[in-house]
Amino acid sequence: MAKRRLAMTAALAAFAIALTGCSSSDSSADGFVGVILPDAASSARWETADRGFLQAAFDAAGVKVDIQNANGDKAAFQTIADQMLSAGAKVLIMVNLDSDSAKAVQDKAASQGVPTIDYDRLTLGGSASYYVSFDNEAVGKLQGEGIKACLDAAGKTSARIVYLNGSPTDNNATLFKAGYDSVLRPLIDSKAYTLVDDQAVPDWDNAKGGVIFEQQLSKAGGKLDAVVSANEGLGLAAVAVLKKNKLNGKVCVSGQDATVDGLRAILTGDLSNTVYKAIKAEAEGAATLAIALLKGEDATTATGSVNNGAIDVPSVLLVPVGITKANVKDVIADGFQKKEDVCMGIEDLCTANGL
Repeated sequence: MAKRRLAMTAALAAFAIALTGCSSSDSSADGFVGVILPDAASSARWETADRGFLQAAFDAAGVKVDIQNANGDKAAFQTIADQMLSAGAKVLIMVNLDSDSAKAVQDKAASQGVPTIDYDRLTLGGSASYYVSFDNEAVGKLQGEGIKACLDAAGKTSARIVYLNGSPTDNNATLFKAGYDSVLRPLIDSKAYTLVDDQAVPDWDNAKGGVIFEQQLSKAGGKLDAVVSANEGLGLAAVAVLKKNKLNGKVCVSGQDATVDGLRAILTGDLSNTVYKAIKAEAEGAATLAIALLKGEDATTATGSVNNGAIDVPSVLLVPVGITKANVKDVIADGFQKKEDVCMGIEDLCTANGL
């Protein structure tokens, strides 16, 4: 199943590249595309994956792009957008820090005739021309299914669990929670599982996540069976606390993003499951749409739509893949991470798990 899904994302990526097909001479004359990434702290992906994949996609098409990072600062996000618009950006791609600040940028861009693309995170109430992301509720379902599978494998028909949710200002975090709660809620309602605590982590701050989880573990009296954490940054923050209490490897912990550290933690047993999102396909999908907007063409890749509370936004939603020890090798085979990075110092574990 994982290989089939990986093949689907690879096919989408190839389709995006094929549609891009424009030369450097005719596209660069049309202006440039501005990209605003959210931060470098909540997840390693923004700088280690998205930036490079976006740059490569635009370079391959001969389109000028300016990629900047707001570093978690909403005022900086606004300033970067203003500077890009003043410099002549014809399209903006953005990963919002929250919907209100991103909506203000989108409204200003729209007043200047500049279309915007929501990348990875939907701007509620915004005016984006397109939305490119993954099926984020499906991401959460995979997290919940992975936690249940881990508990089942341990023979636990009853379990004490906590939710360590993402930022309350990120619509994706809301969707992730809706997904894993849809899997786990029936077990909570039946009293098979006890939801000891349910907390959101402001701004996806991993340090705050560690503090919040320490409080959750204390509330649980040190007795927990699972931590449903919304990404690997938060999951690894929880693992650090579990290690201090000699509980790591004994508690199921979910993640998301398939980072090097996350995959290593899967192999060592500190994380039970994570979710791989083919970011290369996501970046190439956003680049394809941006180039179509730049050239005044219709984009045929947006085959769905998502309502942002104000409008139905034409959307490209890619398929996420659940990852456990059994298929870490598929992430490596897909070229998302390098075997030598994941396996450094844990070569025996890699060999045992088919890497």
